[in-house]
Amino acid sequence: MAAALELFVEKGFAGTRLEDVAARAGVSKGTLYLYFDSKEALFKAVIQEGLVPILEEGAGLIDGFQGSSADLLQTLLREWSQRIGNTHLAGVPKLMVSEARNFPGLAIYYNDVVIVRGRDLLRRTLQRGIASGEFRRVDVETAIDVILAPVLMMLIWRSSLGVCCGTAHDPETYLQSHFDLTLGGILAAERPAAAR
Repeated sequence: MAAALELFVEKGFAGTRLEDVAARAGVSKGTLYLYFDSKEALFKAVIQEGLVPILEEGAGLIDGFQGSSADLLQTLLREWSQRIGNTHLAGVPKLMVSEARNFPGLAIYYNDVVIVRGRDLLRRTLQRGIASGEFRRVDVETAIDVILAPVLMMLIWRSSLGVCCGTAHDPETYLQSHFDLTLGGILAAERPAAAR
C-alpha cells in the first residue's frame, strides 16, 4: 500500500504501473495480483486503508468532543494536517484533480468515500457551533467550500509547483492563519458565556 501510494503521488494514476508498485514493494507482480486484480482495485485499497480510518476517527472525535466548536474545528484541522497533510496522503487531492477527467470512476469513488465524509465532519462542526450560538448563521455548504479550498490549494501547491519552486509558506503557519481568518468570519458577535 505504501509503495502504491508513493507511486500514485509521484507518477499519477495513469503513469503508475503495477510492475513498478511490485518492484518498489519488493514483491513479484504475481504476488500483487493475488491481492488486487487491477490498478483501480489497488487505488481503492490505498484510499480505504489510508484515508477512511482517519475520517472515521474524525467522526468519533466530534461525537465525544467536550470543548467549544472553535476548539473542535481547530482540532480537526490540526489532526488533518498531522495525519494527512504531513504524509504521502497529502498528494492525493492533486492526483484526483489531475486524473479525474481521465478516470471518472475513480473520481466518483473518491468523492463518495472521502469528500462526502470530510464535508460531513465540517458540516457537523459548523452546525454544532451554530446550534450553540458560538458561530453565526452561515450557509453551511458554502462555508465548507470556503474552509476546504485554501487547505486543498496548499496541498496541490506542495504536490505540484512546490516540488520545483519551493513551498510558499510554512504549513503550520499557513494552517494557523487560515484557522484564524476562518474563525474571524464565523464566530458570532456575541458568544454565549459557555463558549468563551
